[in-house]
Amino acid sequence: MSHSHLGDSSDSTAISTMQQLMKSALLQAELHQWLSAPNPAVGCVLVSDSGKIIAQGHTQAVGGAHAEVMALRDAAAQGESTVGATAYVTLEPCSHFGRTPPCCNALIEAKVAKVVIALLDPNPLVAGKGVEMLQKAGIEVEVLPVDHPQAIASKELMIGFFSRMVRKTPWVRMKIAASLDGKTALQNGQSQWITSSEARDDGHAWRARAGAILTGIGTILADDPRLDVRAVHTPRQPPVVIVDSALRTPVTAQIFNCDNKIINCATNNIAPKSTNTPARDIFIYTNSHDSDKKRILEQRGATVVVLPNSAAFEASGKVDLRLMLQDLAKREINELHVEAGATLNGALIEAGWVDEFLIYLAPKLLGPGRGMVDFAPLADLTQAMPMDFVSVDKIGPDVRLLARVTGRDAF
Repeated sequence: MSHSHLGDSSDSTAISTMQQLMKSALLQAELHQWLSAPNPAVGCVLVSDSGKIIAQGHTQAVGGAHAEVMALRDAAAQGESTVGATAYVTLEPCSHFGRTPPCCNALIEAKVAKVVIALLDPNPLVAGKGVEMLQKAGIEVEVLPVDHPQAIASKELMIGFFSRMVRKTPWVRMKIAASLDGKTALQNGQSQWITSSEARDDGHAWRARAGAILTGIGTILADDPRLDVRAVHTPRQPPVVIVDSALRTPVTAQIFNCDNKIINCATNNIAPKSTNTPARDIFIYTNSHDSDKKRILEQRGATVVVLPNSAAFEASGKVDLRLMLQDLAKREINELHVEAGATLNGALIEAGWVDEFLIYLAPKLLGPGRGMVDFAPLADLTQAMPMDFVSVDKIGPDVRLLARVTGRDAF
């Protein structure tokens, strides 16, 4: 298989035009990022041979059409011909039958002349086969270099999908809200609210993009959180995952009262519940073999996953986080958003499973209180986890830090 790469041409005008068109495709993916999981967030723009944007589209909810097909439908709806058009797409078009037919077939049937791709698909079922299929049909294909800014931006939008395909585990993002001196609560446990309403709303936006939200039994028992998306528009409610080694989750916990409701913040409405509205998925990972507790929780709507116990985990009574993450990947969870207490946070960090940290810092000093994480003390500064700041932004009066473990995204 061979394909050409953009950037070889000396025509800076053409390159600049390509970049603007790919940015439009990226914007389609970004605007609808919360919709597509477990599929990657992909955008597509169709351009006529005269350089006019004639259509655009984005991947729909799971089971729905992919970005390329949506763009082709948009062109048809507007009466635009796709013969000889160029498709700009943020991920290699699929070449296999999955939940939907291959997008390559649709592009070939539409008689497009050229396809510009930001990234090759890491899915082994595609992985270059889409490019090959298009080229065999006589379509010119250009692929951005992997270090191109828009290729990097495309990967950021679907980093969880890449993680699941390549590493066979989700991308793990740990969210923490704290004071400037790193306290998540007072010594008496009071924590509502350290950060501002703006920061909390922003946190809901990160919840909305997640494949699932992870917490521990300690948080369930202490705070009884809903862990749903309320402050931003969302077409779905992410599943909740609970680490609960002894199956202590109460059947009265608020997490069971959240349907898979759609929230439209533009109208401040919750879509009316219908008989077809499924309950939000709840996964409880445990070591317990208490069949009575398991049955009761399953009757309440949870999926209880009893992980096999190695000798080490049998002795500790803890859940094997590696097996849990691998199981979540098999359930097509791309991004795992962690909102837990210091104990589970520390366990995930010590085991090396956290990829990046989403930290909101309020301009307050709380003094003695509860910390962000709890793990064994380091003996030397060289043992500290190296990280890189991805972004630093002010959200209301607070600061939002996105810090990534150094080298963790090299896949």
